[in-house]
Amino acid sequence: MSFLIRVQLPDSPGTLGAVATALGAIGADILSVDVVERVGGTAIDDLVVELPGGRLPDVLITAAESVEGVEVDAVRPYAGVLDTHRELELVEEVAADPKGGLAIFTQGVPKIIRAGWALVIGPSGRLAASTAAPELQELDLPWMPLARATVLDGEESWVPETWRELGTELAATPVGKPERVLLVGRPGGPMFRAAEVARLAHLAGIVSVVLPD
Repeated sequence: MSFLIRVQLPDSPGTLGAVATALGAIGADILSVDVVERVGGTAIDDLVVELPGGRLPDVLITAAESVEGVEVDAVRPYAGVLDTHRELELVEEVAADPKGGLAIFTQGVPKIIRAGWALVIGPSGRLAASTAAPELQELDLPWMPLARATVLDGEESWVPETWRELGTELAATPVGKPERVLLVGRPGGPMFRAAEVARLAHLAGIVSVVLPD
């Protein structure tokens, strides 16, 4: 099975290599690495790791945190590898079909930022949804309209109980205007980092240029 591991580690030469060595020692194979954020001497990295059958994902945490200064934020099953060039491909797909662009964009976003689902919401309700996106029937969204990209508190009263039970991390960004908002969820985490929210806002801003109003 493949797993996505988010790790915090000292932003110093050799640390990531030490993590790779520790994971290799338990038979795990690193398929890809993506640097999510660097701040204050700490790096946040996402690793897609293949683990031999019969091994529990807990061994990944133990192995990674055996390296001094390393902390694992989250481990979850993951299909495929990280593709940091997917943004350009998605923008090209939207530009080729502006009328269907909102649906294309919404379907593609979870693959880019490793979310579980995405929704685009307008004044009349749901405008587009990705695979596995929840329904929004009569859901009050007090943060609408939204002026800028932000992380939302998954424990606030407006959040459905099922989302809370799954520990869903939430982020949102306007898509061209405050009344049209992309909402993304990560059931089980990890939390959205500032760099990820900025990346989401940048992508939404580019895509909104070619979308019809």
